[in-house]
Amino acid sequence: MRDTTFTEDASKIRTGYGPENMATLRNLAINTLRDAGCRSIAAGLREVSYTPFTRPLDLLGLS
Repeated sequence: MRDTTFTEDASKIRTGYGPENMATLRNLAINTLRDAGCRSIAAGLREVSYTPFTRPLDLLGLS
């Protein structure tokens, strides 16, 4: 899931805790979209990107 949607294998982050931190953030995004009822993670990411300054915060209940 992370590789196909987020192209994780092509990531240039390779040192320190960077890869682990990014994997955690990607998992957070996937699980948040699933909890919000998105059946397709790619479609959910596109929908959230339409209003990037408010929609992700709405999903997390922070706005």
